[in-house]
Amino acid sequence: MKKIYAFLVLFISIGIVEAQESPKKGNYELASRFSPEKVKKMVFSTDVDPHWLKKSDRFWYTYETTNGKNWYIVDPAAKTKKEFFDKDKLAAELTKIVKDPFDGQHLDITSLKFLEDENTIQFKIKSTQDVLKKDWDEIKEKNKSAKDSLEKKTFVFRYNLQNQQLTEVEDPEEDAKRLAWANISPDSSKVVFAKHDNLFWMDKENFLKAVKDEKDSTIVENQLTEDGEKDFSYGGGRGEDNVDEEKNKDKRKRAGIIWSENSNQFIFTRSDVRKVKDLWVIQNTKDPRPTLETYKYAMPGEKEQPITDLMHYSFESKDMSKLYVNTFKDQTIGLYTASRLKVTRDDDFTPITWLGDENSFYLSITSRDLKKIDIVRWNLSEGTKTVVIEERSNTYIDINKPELINNGNEIIHWSERDGWGHYYLYDKNGNLKRQLTSGSFHTDRIATVDEKGRFLYFVANGKESGEDPYYEHLYKVSLNGGAITLLNPGDFNHNSSTNDKGNYFVNNYSRVNTTPASSLYDNTGKKIMDLEVADLSNLFAAGYKFPETFKFKADDGITDLFGVMYKPFDFDSTKIYPIIEYVYPGPQTEAVNKSFSKGFDRTDRLAQLGFVVVTIGNRGGHPGRSKWYHNYGYGNLRDYGLADKKAAVEQLADRHPFIDRNRVGIHGHSGGGFMSTAAMLVYPDFFKVAVSSAGNHENNIYNRWWSEKHHGVQELISPKGDTSFVYKVEKNPDLANNLKGKLLLVTGDVDNNVHPANTIRMANALIKANKRFDFIILPGQRHGFGDMTEYFFWRMGDYFVQHLLGDNTPPPTDMLEVQREKALTK
Repeated sequence: MKKIYAFLVLFISIGIVEAQESPKKGNYELASRFSPEKVKKMVFSTDVDPHWLKKSDRFWYTYETTNGKNWYIVDPAAKTKKEFFDKDKLAAELTKIVKDPFDGQHLDITSLKFLEDENTIQFKIKSTQDVLKKDWDEIKEKNKSAKDSLEKKTFVFRYNLQNQQLTEVEDPEEDAKRLAWANISPDSSKVVFAKHDNLFWMDKENFLKAVKDEKDSTIVENQLTEDGEKDFSYGGGRGEDNVDEEKNKDKRKRAGIIWSENSNQFIFTRSDVRKVKDLWVIQNTKDPRPTLETYKYAMPGEKEQPITDLMHYSFESKDMSKLYVNTFKDQTIGLYTASRLKVTRDDDFTPITWLGDENSFYLSITSRDLKKIDIVRWNLSEGTKTVVIEERSNTYIDINKPELINNGNEIIHWSERDGWGHYYLYDKNGNLKRQLTSGSFHTDRIATVDEKGRFLYFVANGKESGEDPYYEHLYKVSLNGGAITLLNPGDFNHNSSTNDKGNYFVNNYSRVNTTPASSLYDNTGKKIMDLEVADLSNLFAAGYKFPETFKFKADDGITDLFGVMYKPFDFDSTKIYPIIEYVYPGPQTEAVNKSFSKGFDRTDRLAQLGFVVVTIGNRGGHPGRSKWYHNYGYGNLRDYGLADKKAAVEQLADRHPFIDRNRVGIHGHSGGGFMSTAAMLVYPDFFKVAVSSAGNHENNIYNRWWSEKHHGVQELISPKGDTSFVYKVEKNPDLANNLKGKLLLVTGDVDNNVHPANTIRMANALIKANKRFDFIILPGQRHGFGDMTEYFFWRMGDYFVQHLLGDNTPPPTDMLEVQREKALTK
């Protein structure tokens, strides 16, 4: 009996040891099952994007599932939702006319729009029929050797929704050609652009010539300025290397002007960056030889900063004026436009007009340290500025665009002056009439304003008890004061699209662990009808499982933080898994999804290799909470979020025996690349493996506006009254000697946002500290890695599989997971 008992004890002990062994091999097959190419064939529409019509409250939308695409027209007043057409019948009619076979499930309709009567739609269908290009004679005249004279014919059709009649448009008008350089006036009579660093304009007749042929020698251009020069230009942008810049020097370029409503004048800012120092990237993969890309880049603490002028031009007086709004040294000027948040329409053209009336417009003037912001109204006839609203703080200030209502006599203003983002109502002269919202929650943006009924419709989060405080809802409040009304209840993250009048809205809602759905509501919060539920059937059939949400305490033991846990879809609770944190420190956002997302790479798909992956918030992260929370990292830009990231893993490991607290990985991109490396250096005995991509490891060489804002810059005024600025920040390379674990650094070689020097300097410090680490340069890639994103994912996966799972079997040279996605054509 004793022998049997000993055997059982030994057997059970062995079983426990085996059960607790973590997966040793990376599950590449499961991860490859959810590549972007595969996911886009499994998940189609996840929300309703309403196109509101102009003359009624109706809207239309398309929605795609595994059964194909459908087109719907919705009438909220009648509470009806109808398909535009019988797809099979329409396919048959199209087949008869086009002579190509169509079926209802695979209709490839493009350029759909409603015509003026709002009962007829127009759309295009591309055929396989070869026809002579309409502009072939012009092409041949310009290029005698041109040979490609044929193109596939595109048919244009009209379909009447009432009588269900399909009509071919025999000789359709050509679509208006969109020219990126053209800034068109509201009445379409004038077009302003930049050329040779100066401002020009042309009338409609000449613009139509340019639409046909931009090199037409008969085009009349009217020059407005003559003092423009390189780096003190009236238009253009960056992104060209020096070779392309020279090649394109005679081309028209975009001018960022803002029009008056009557099209007779415009305003703009002009920046003098001649003294701002240069920065460079090398286009190593350019053919036939590498080229240099030079651009101006203001870094934090530097004396040489852009000097911005506010300019005004009147076509009536033909006067170009510089408006003197100097308030702070190295100030930033922001011009406000009249457009509200986008309401999807079928309008062909939306001009950019200024916020104000024909005689005045609004702008913001911000101090370099971002602790002082003035909202200003400029009076054109008097040539004077009026400070309407002042914002002051000991940390940086965030504001939103003001909303003018009641013919400009009232202003809705957003401010965090009481520690939370709220709305305030002012009169035109800057006198506070009342605070419209208050309490320990965050208002985020205006949806629309019902001026007649005097209601503000806005999006806010953190107001509903018992919910994740980041879940957004739509609310309304009277401009005359009173209680706030919730319009789309439910424990989800809501994304609403309101029509112009504010009497109806489409509500899209989900969580990371629910299927997205869409409904239609009226402005009282009454649901009119359910519209759609996303089709995730193929995704689930492939083995997909929703992630899990969780709450934990920050390192202070008080602050509630929120996260999402992604497990392998073949998860076994008896096994122990390494944990990887996917991080972004903020302060603009946190890398924690609140709604269902099709972007699986850094979370769901990474987990399939054999890890528990978590995304978590941190103090100083998302701006959608209190100003205290958002500004927590002010003055400590390197380290402020790290303790919370460490605390999260410790608490999760305490709760879940399947998490191995001794094998902790961390990954992030951009600010997350900076943060993941910092974690390895500040807590070298806790974080064991990091993949850090495109990280701003030295914020002293990142752009001034982000770095100085979120870390802080000290303004010094000498006894003589001179103002200077001092910037000091902790950098990752300062701690290179602390590295103990495995670190992979990655950067694109033409990243002109977070310059490759950030990563190279980090590598330099590690080499000087005699540390082993790994480094990948992605040739020809900007900040987002472009067409090498998939390559990067698998290299990241390899790194974690090898160093966290302990799978030291070298993967094959060929990335089979990528290559088997592609058809071989040669």
